[in-house]
Amino acid sequence: QVQLVESGGKSVQAGGSLRLSCAASGGTFSWYAVGWFRQPPGKEREFVGTIDRSGESTGYGASVKGRFTISRDNAKRTAYLQMSSLKPEDTAVYYCAAQHTTGLVYTLLEYDYWGQGTQVTVSS
Repeated sequence: QVQLVESGGKSVQAGGSLRLSCAASGGTFSWYAVGWFRQPPGKEREFVGTIDRSGESTGYGASVKGRFTISRDNAKRTAYLQMSSLKPEDTAVYYCAAQHTTGLVYTLLEYDYWGQGTQVTVSS
């Protein structure tokens, strides 16, 4: 099993940038695809993006494509979510998740392991 801890969330102004980290412990991190999700206040959790276990392939949700970039460093057992051109509607609790598989994983229900989340607030 793998345990995940997100960090890096904070309050920023619109147009700014922020990088979130997802640190893994336990298990073999390089066996797991990683996904990022977010949950805005009063709304359901939504897909942000995913990266395969090698880091060679990524996929993004329509609302963040072109602004957010996912990467990973398997030697450091960490995945990252680089966010730029932030908007107030990006305000949410951001979660990372992991699934033991070879490809990309787009849907929430497919992930077995979750972090506790980190708050990102974007002010106008």
